[in-house]
Amino acid sequence: MIPFENTWPYDIMMNDIYVHDCPFCQASNVLIPIRPKEIPLIQQGKKKLLVFPCCHNRVTIIDVDGDYLLATERLRKLDG
Repeated sequence: MIPFENTWPYDIMMNDIYVHDCPFCQASNVLIPIRPKEIPLIQQGKKKLLVFPCCHNRVTIIDVDGDYLLATERLRKLDG
């Protein structure tokens, strides 16, 4: 079972990958340094170190689907 708290949504626009909000500093519309051509490599098991350009926090991406990045650590805050 994939832990939902380790996922973060992304969008592809004009061959660039964006996240709506940074999970660390909450900056809006952040262009992340992953190219769409890297997605199949990540899906095949290659890990990708993602450094958010807005705040320089780092996470390791271990899988990607059509909507979400899957990281090795928690990206979502617990409610309550």
